[in-house]
Amino acid sequence: MTLRRIAALMAAAAVVLAACSSSGGSASPSTGGGSAAGCKVGVSWNNYQEERWAKWDEPAIKAALSAAGAEYISNDAKSSAETQASNVENLVSQGAKVVIILAQDGTAIKPAVAAAVAAGAAVIAYDRLIEDPTSLYITFDNVLVGKLEAEALLKVKDSGNFVVIKGNKADANADFLRSGMVQAGLPEADQSSDKLKNVGETYTDNWDPAKAQTEMEQFLTANDNKIDIAFVENDGMAGGVIAALAAQGLAGKVPVSGQDGDLAALNRVALGTQTVDVWKDARLLGKAAGDAAVQLCGDKDIKKVTGVGTFDSPGGNAMTSILLTPQAITKDTLNIVLDAGWITKADLCKDVTAGSVGGC
Repeated sequence: MTLRRIAALMAAAAVVLAACSSSGGSASPSTGGGSAAGCKVGVSWNNYQEERWAKWDEPAIKAALSAAGAEYISNDAKSSAETQASNVENLVSQGAKVVIILAQDGTAIKPAVAAAVAAGAAVIAYDRLIEDPTSLYITFDNVLVGKLEAEALLKVKDSGNFVVIKGNKADANADFLRSGMVQAGLPEADQSSDKLKNVGETYTDNWDPAKAQTEMEQFLTANDNKIDIAFVENDGMAGGVIAALAAQGLAGKVPVSGQDGDLAALNRVALGTQTVDVWKDARLLGKAAGDAAVQLCGDKDIKKVTGVGTFDSPGGNAMTSILLTPQAITKDTLNIVLDAGWITKADLCKDVTAGSVGGC
């Protein structure tokens, strides 16, 4: 069974989560302000170089921990599953009572999770599923993200040739997003329908924008540029796909999706080259993880954490989770991210013709 939204269980938790500080942070081990009751929390980043983690997620986690008097330490795997396994061990050896893991590879990290739990640490799978029911999974509803992406594109163009640029195959989110697209009416993976013809579908190592650009270039070449819709799973890759389209004079003519709320992507929405950016306010996610970590310092029972629900994972595990609700941002709803202080008007409206879209 694929991940599904547990709105009835999660709505209350999502509502009470407040936006956190957006001050900068470092992936080097550092403290977040004291260690009340000996609560030390370690974060294993898969690739801290990605814009989002340093700008939004880490500051929110740090703020939640600092508010409770807990200590923050971290390290960066730099996209290496092998390095991440040793990094998790290192965090536990430093005395982390809770380890928050942004998994590079949800399968490869499982032995390290088991070892951490055996050593007495609680584990939070942050934003990416780890198929281990002893870990608490905290993320946005990724099936819903995919559904919102596809709905927005199909509203603009509901027939023709389409491609799907998926994320890293080792990341369960890539398939969660794809299943959400099916819920919106897109054919199953590598399938077509009477109105929609699948002319290209691929996973993309490490969600790499450069690789996504190359993939799109290859799809365009193979189809004589006759691609009508590009279902792209995140903003970074959308940037690569749009660069490939631009080289063929097709940017703004082919609907393109993305997610994460990257500043450049929101600007592309305002410019009209990206159709939708599904916004996941990472400040809320980081706060949820920080608050849960503080609770787990006092009681390792993940089922007692405030706001949890359960779902049956693709691997057949009954997972304990907190799922937050994402929001689709199109040219008609750009005011939402402006009003939330997620992006400045200057960044949103760069090179945008004044008055062409709301907020600019």
